[in-house]
Amino acid sequence: MKKSLLLATAVAASALLASCGGAGGDAASGDTRDSIRAVGSSTVYPFAKAVAEAFAKSNPDFKSPIIESTGTGGGMKLFCAGVGAEHPDIEDASRRMKKSEFEDCQANGVKEIVEIQVGLDGIALTSIKGGISMNLTPEIIYKALAANPYGKEQTAKTWKDVDSSLPDEAILVYGPPSTSGTRDALKELILEVGCKADPEMKALKETDEDKFKQVCTEVRGDGAYVDAGENDNLIVQKIEANPKAMGIFGYSYLEENADKLHGLTINGVEPTYENISSFKYPGARPLFIYVKKAHLDAIPGLKEFIGEWPKMWGKGGPLAKIGLVASPDDVMAKSTDAATNFTPMTGDDLK
Repeated sequence: MKKSLLLATAVAASALLASCGGAGGDAASGDTRDSIRAVGSSTVYPFAKAVAEAFAKSNPDFKSPIIESTGTGGGMKLFCAGVGAEHPDIEDASRRMKKSEFEDCQANGVKEIVEIQVGLDGIALTSIKGGISMNLTPEIIYKALAANPYGKEQTAKTWKDVDSSLPDEAILVYGPPSTSGTRDALKELILEVGCKADPEMKALKETDEDKFKQVCTEVRGDGAYVDAGENDNLIVQKIEANPKAMGIFGYSYLEENADKLHGLTINGVEPTYENISSFKYPGARPLFIYVKKAHLDAIPGLKEFIGEWPKMWGKGGPLAKIGLVASPDDVMAKSTDAATNFTPMTGDDLK
């Protein structure tokens, strides 16, 4: 009986996806999917995988979801490309959707998008235990990593070149690529803040936004900052192999490797669960999933999979045990409502 029901659901999914229109609604193709597909952030990936495993256990009649780590930016492009079986159902994001991405979605027929904040994370600058250690500030990080700090030539080779109180060790930081939401958050929460410490740069933001973005967020490409790809575990391996190096990734990876890594302080504040949940830590950021409402009745198990998230994202819950920081109560209540009633976002307050 259950197999017959699933077959009927898959047939219905084919019809529903074919009728969705937009870039993916080709009724003649007859294409459909009987498994959920999510793309996006490497930071959200371990949490999405944990939810997928819990979903598979509690819903054995549905196929296990396919979770892909493409980076937030890369995932947004895939997600916004259209509606239909060839396009993903969910985008996992380590930053909020940009206004330009929302507009791309709309232009490609992805009209109704449900935004759900699943928790919080922190951008952690880390090193191996017993390795390089220092108290950082957004200004120090900006001066060390910017391609042209404050519009001038980047000449710093060591941390001591940046600030005389810091170690005389070569700057070597392994971090996320330009497609990563972690890189976007690094720019917004750390680099821009450090850049705006200079009054001229703060004024530049008001007069020439594009120039400001270039000067304040472009990362150096001379080998001091190494793009380590979307695999955060690779960054862990790199800094394990070099005690003088630092890594940048989400707090959950620091938590997962707490036996061998330690987080560096920013403005004297450590990247801990408590400091991230209170936003005392400067690198604290929200994490999201975005869902195509047009796919909810078309993809078998999609509603149930989304419904699994609120069961797991609470403080002390299964996701907290692997590094997710619970959202404030009011945000969690709003997210639970979004995961239940699937009210589409308007996009009015996106930047």
